[in-house]
This record gives sequence, structure tokens and C-alpha cells, in this order.
Amino acid sequence: MKAILLRRVADRLALVLASLLLASFAVARPSPGRQAASTAESQPRSLELSRPVRPWEFLCAVGTRAALLGNESGRMEAWVYPLKLLRDFRLQFHTEGRALSAESLARTLITRPESSTIVYIGDTFSVRETFVVPANEPGALISLEVETEFPLEIEVRFLRDFQLEWPAALGGTYSFWDKDRRAFILGEETKKFVAIVGSPTAAEEHGEYQTNYSESAVNSFRLGVTAKGRETKLILIAGSLDGRPQVEATYQKLAGGYAHLLRTSADYYRKYLSDTVGVELPDGQIQQAYDWSRVSMLQGIVNNPFLGTGLVAGYRTSGESQRPGFAWFFGRDSLWTSLALNAAGDFPTTRAALQFISEFQREDGKMPHEIAQGASFVPWFKDFPYGYASADATPLYIIAMNDYVAESGDVTFAKEKWDSVWKAYQFLLSTYDALGLPKNFAVGHGWVEGGPLLPVECEFYQVGLGAAALRALSNLAQLTGKDAVATELAQAFEKQARKVNDSFWLADKQRYAFALSIAGKPVDEPSVLATVPMWFGLPDQKNASAMITQLAGIDHQTDWGMRIISGLSPKFSGGGYHYGSVWPLFTGWASVGEYRYHRPQPAYDNLRANALLALEGSLGHVTEVLSGDYYQPLSTSSPHQIWSAAMVVSPLLRGMFGLSSDAKTATLTFAPHLPADWNSVGIDNLRVGDNKIQLSYTRNKEGIFLEAGRTSGSAECTVEFRPAISLRAAVNRVELNGKLVPFRLETNEEDQHVIVSFPVGEGQKFLRIIVQNDFGVSAASSLPPLGSQSRGLRILSETWSFARDQLSLDLSGVGGASYELKVWNPAQIQSVEGAELKKTPDGSAVMLKIPNSASGPYVRAKVVFHFAEVKTKYKR
Repeated sequence: MKAILLRRVADRLALVLASLLLASFAVARPSPGRQAASTAESQPRSLELSRPVRPWEFLCAVGTRAALLGNESGRMEAWVYPLKLLRDFRLQFHTEGRALSAESLARTLITRPESSTIVYIGDTFSVRETFVVPANEPGALISLEVETEFPLEIEVRFLRDFQLEWPAALGGTYSFWDKDRRAFILGEETKKFVAIVGSPTAAEEHGEYQTNYSESAVNSFRLGVTAKGRETKLILIAGSLDGRPQVEATYQKLAGGYAHLLRTSADYYRKYLSDTVGVELPDGQIQQAYDWSRVSMLQGIVNNPFLGTGLVAGYRTSGESQRPGFAWFFGRDSLWTSLALNAAGDFPTTRAALQFISEFQREDGKMPHEIAQGASFVPWFKDFPYGYASADATPLYIIAMNDYVAESGDVTFAKEKWDSVWKAYQFLLSTYDALGLPKNFAVGHGWVEGGPLLPVECEFYQVGLGAAALRALSNLAQLTGKDAVATELAQAFEKQARKVNDSFWLADKQRYAFALSIAGKPVDEPSVLATVPMWFGLPDQKNASAMITQLAGIDHQTDWGMRIISGLSPKFSGGGYHYGSVWPLFTGWASVGEYRYHRPQPAYDNLRANALLALEGSLGHVTEVLSGDYYQPLSTSSPHQIWSAAMVVSPLLRGMFGLSSDAKTATLTFAPHLPADWNSVGIDNLRVGDNKIQLSYTRNKEGIFLEAGRTSGSAECTVEFRPAISLRAAVNRVELNGKLVPFRLETNEEDQHVIVSFPVGEGQKFLRIIVQNDFGVSAASSLPPLGSQSRGLRILSETWSFARDQLSLDLSGVGGASYELKVWNPAQIQSVEGAELKKTPDGSAVMLKIPNSASGPYVRAKVVFHFAEVKTKYKR
């Protein structure tokens, strides 16, 4: 009895010591996870972004039923899906006997999730124009906050452009002024489609007209004079797809509730951010980009009353056409985005996207490529070639369905959709060629839709997706109780995975072929598309690492992301949509694949590039495609591309953090590869079945500390913690709430991971991993000036000596340029070749200068760190 009591006392003391240790970690900086949670619950982090106006940059305010699309000069177009109402909306200021174009006075842009504001400044006045599209209303509001010394009147001008989105069209359309409404009425002969554009203070209107002798397409009205001081004016835009009573009701709602609708819109985004996975990061730019990217993904949801609710691909102005960027529904876009939505815990949006796409599945099982918002008005799938143009949407559908069900636990949905998923698999099987690989030729394009990379029989990208779909379908079969089918598919996957590696690996070049030719021969064109099979863990570790080293070179990786092919290829063109440009999508693929294969430096470069893009260009959004030569978007790019935003979320959560959850086993995996200068992160709202988990990670020179707790739910779940440490590091022991617990090490050629599993239920769990001699190096990338070429440092590879007393870095940088490398645990360093330790309080940085060379702007260099030999024996 005495021994039992002593053990209990010892256990209590150990728990107290663990708590004290946690407190010592938290004194200097609040627990990131707790800080993130309290921030979400009380005073959410401001997402406001602001900078001087760039008149050419895209500007928008969007909801699920309507959108304002334009640029920072203030010229806008208005949509109520799938109807375009007007274009070339702009303001003119009348003061002191002058008429001033607003766009010439646009000075400052302020954007928030719920609104976008342009500040115009004249000599004696300012006007703040705020665009708001309520989340669920078929209309928009524009607020004008006026401050003036002298009488000022604002004129509103626009062109009627009353047409359905491409490829549909209306017949005769018209507009007229309604004096009682103080608004223009836009309509067409059947009286079904109607819009109202006006203001409670509108007067002195001028309508469009056409005579034998003159004409004008401009509609305009004035908002009344502000004599002096401050005043707020409103402009209201409403649309209806079902007659005038409906549009009048919407217009009245907008007119009477600006403040309420603005607040409701802000609450809509605030709630979304607080309900999905939140993070607290030491890098404020990635932090802000991650939060904005969640907002951007949410803004991809569109409710089309004729088709349903799904995810569109992106936004851009349509100009004089009726094609607003990619604001129609795409299969593969929504499916790639769904993987980020799942990672962020937004299962309802993924379910809606999967439901929508499945409703347009072809009879033979093929999944749709794109569905125009005007598709219900024309024989879209019969007379147009775009509906089922891609081959990759079909395997992606199977992959996305499994990812959703595995992470959310929604097995009921899997059972409902089993026939649809099985049909998709049957179509995939029907596309296998003589080698047993799913082909693109005569089936549908893979990633590449045109250009000099075609024709090919099958892309490595497509074949990789096909193999991943087999594994996904096997898991779905197992979850839905089809054990025999699951076993058969698992065996088919193992064979297919080997075939994928063998068919595309070029041993003499140490890389994967882009594709197989029509003749069945490998097409040796190294491409970032190889990172898609890596995303799903298909290539061998050694082969994948060799390929990543090549992709990390300056000919593939720019400061703003990944080119599709090498800049040295004869087929390369910096403006080539599918043969040279940089897509944030590619960059995200690369980042996730590189993290999976333990190559954190190029992965971090790619994650950071995408994150910084979200804070440049169209503020808060990530563009579709950029030049492969110069840092600027292509002229045809959609500036607010949904899957580009997803490629900030997936690389952070799935890549750097290595997060995944399995609802069936109630297991959360956390396998972080953190940069050298990141010592803490917090993550909350992680969904594991019906539970929500919060994590707080901290490290110091003594080791790694993880605090885990359940913030909602009642069932016990398991956290599998797998932090990366260097090959030089050694683990002394692991403690959970003060008690020793077992662990194991998983070592590969690049690093090693400590693996510890522990239950999380009632109360907090405090895990401490005592690590000695850990070491890390990283470099934080940045974007060059707009229009410039790359100038950042590349860490191509890291190599440890057998004795772990030497680390060699193979680098590439601009000749004559200096760079800084961040170092974790620098006290171990005895000497450095090719660089010098920076004189900081902790010596945590290394300065490197690249030698000049006449061979080109980029020069190869080498840095070697020398350490003392490790003699200490550690408990394993």
C-alpha cells in the first residue's frame, strides 16, 4: 500500500513538473494554439489590406449570387448569376465648376473579406467608395462617404450590358428611368430577367438613346449635392431571374439595410474563419495569406438558380463579352480545391462541390470538365466541346470523394455516391492502353490542353492520378463495407504503383519523363507535373528526391513559383499557357510533394511564393498564371483564382504541418517540417470525427514540446506526432504528462522523424521530446519587384557526412549577391566554409556571398558546416 501511495505521489509530482515546464515555455510568448483560439472567439485578427491604388489591378466584391468585378480605378461591372447587368460603371465628381473623373483621383485601396474600398482625393474633398455584395443576396451596395469643403455632387455613369453569361443570350433588351424608384430599370421582352440600378437620392438622370442623328450608350444619374462637411450616399444594384416583384423586394431590402447587410457580411466571413482550421504562425505574411486564402476559397461558392450550388474556378472582368474570367463551374478546379477545404475542415463546401459535380456525370461515368453558368439555356453537353474535355477530372473525383469521407467521416454520403464513384472507375478502366495505363490520347486532355508538349499517349500526371484513384476507391469500398472489392482494388493499386514508377523513370537522367509518346516511348521533358504523383506518395523516395533536386534549379523554380517545364527547354516560352508559364497551382503541387518527400527547403520556397502572391496583385487573392520570364501575371490571367488560393492552404496544412485526420480511427497525424527560424506554431479547430483538437508546438535547444487538447466533442481520439529532426539529432527520452512513453524513429535519406502516439480526451496532454544536437538551415524567399526576373537563393540539396559531423549545402544564387541563411541551434557549429556566421546574440544566421561569374546571372556555390563529433550515447 505504501509503495502504491509513493508511486501516486511521484506521478503527481511529475505532472506538476510538466505543467511548470509548460509555463516556462509560455512565459515569453503565449501558447500559440490558445492564442489562436482566444483570438477567434473574442477579437479576430484584422484581415484588412491596404496600399496605394494600382489602376490596372483587379478589384472585386463577390457573394454566392452576385458579383462586382472591376479594377482599382473604380470601373466595375455587375452580375447577378447567370446574368450580366452592366459594365463600365464609374463615378464623376462635380465641384467648383469642374467635372472630375474619379479614376484620375483614386489614391488608396482598402480591402476586407466583406468589402473593397477606393479612396479618392481631390484638392478640397475626399470620397470613400465601398463595394459590398452580401453573401446570399442577388444584388450589391455601393457606399460613398463624402467629406468636402465646397459643394460636391457625384454622378454615376454606366453602360447597360444586359445579357446572360456565355454561351447563352437574351433577345431584345432595354432600360428606362423609373421616377418613383429613382432608378433605372433594365429588362428584356419576356419580363423574366429584370434589374434595378439607382439610389434613394438619385435625380437628374440621362438615359441611353439612339436617333438618326446621334446616340449615346451611357446611362447616368446624380446623387444630390453635399453642400459642405460629411455625408454618405448609397447606390443600389439588384437583379432578378424571376420577374419584377422579386427584384423590387431585393432592392427594398438593400435600400433599408446597408449597415445591417455590411455587418452580416463581415460576420459571415468572421464565422467561417472561426469555424475552420486556424493557425498562429511566426511569419506574419504567411499567416495573413493563409487566412485570406480561406476567404478566397469560400468566395468560390456560387448559387446558380438554374444549375445549383458549386465551386467556380475564378474571377476576372468580362469587358464587352459575357465571360467573367473562369466564373463558371469546373470539375478538376473544384476537386483540387476540395483537398484544401478538407484540410481546413470545411466539409460542407466540399460536400456541396462533390454533389454538384456528380449531378453532371456522363452516362459512361466520365466526370465533367466545365459547366458554363449559361449551360441550362443551351445544349451545352451536346453542341459544345468543353463539357467533358478533360480526362483528369474522373480520377480526381474518386480521390476527392475518398479524401472527404476519410477526413469527415461522412460514410452516409459515400454510400449514396457509391454507384457514381464506381461508374467513374469503370470509365477510368476503359481508358487503359496496351500497357495498362490510363491514357489521354483520344480520351481527354490531362493537365496539358495544347501547345508543343502534345500529342502524347498519357501524362505522368494522369497516370499518377489513376493509381491514386485505385487506392482511394479501395478505401471507400472498405469504409462502405465492401471488403472483397477493397482487397481487390488494393492489390490493383500495388501493381499500378510499381508500373507508374517503372514506366516513367529515366535512370540515366535521374528524373521522371513528362509523358509517354503515342509510340509508347518516354518523353524526356522534366516537368513540375511530376510532383502530382509525389503529392500522393507514389514515386520511390530516392527517385523523387533526385527529381526534386532538378526541379529546385533556377531553370524550373522562379522567385514567384514553378514553371511547367525548364526554361532551358527548346519548347519553353515564358508566356506559354501550357509550355512555360508559372501557375500557383504547380507551385502548390510542388510544395506538398516536396514536403512529403522530406525536402523542406524547396517546399518552403514554393509555399512562401504562393503566400506572398496573395498579398500582391489583387489584394487577398492569388492569380491564375504568371509569366515564366518576368514577375507579372499573364495578360489573360484570372486574378482571383480559387484553386490558386487552395495552394496556400494545402502546402501549409498538408505540406509543412503534415496534417491529416482519419475519422474512422479517430486519429490525427501531425508531422511538421518547420523552417529553422520557426520555434512555435499554434493550430486550432482540427476536426477528428466529431471532436475538435487544438495543438500548440514549441521547441528550444532542449527539445520539442507539444500541448494537445480537445476543445469540443466527447470521444477519445489519438494524436500521432511525427516531428522532423535532422539526421545529426538524437532523442534522449519522451515524456507525456511527466511520464516516460515509448517512441520510435523513422529515418530516411533527408531527415528523421520521432513518432509518438498518445490519446487525447478530457484535459490537456503535455508531450516533451528531449532532443540533442538537432540542426537546421533555411532561407526565406521574397518576391522581386514587379516585372523583374528571379534573384533569390536556391538550396538545391543538403548532404550529411556518414559521421553526421559535416553538412554540405549545394546552392545557386545571383553572382555578386549576398544572402542570409537562418540556422537552428548554431552553438554546435565549429566552422563554416563558403559563408560566415552573422554576429547576432545567438549566432542564428549565416551570411553568404555568391561569387561573380561570366557564365550567367546565376552561379552555383557550396557551403559546408563542420560540427564536433557526437560521442554521447542516447537512450533509444
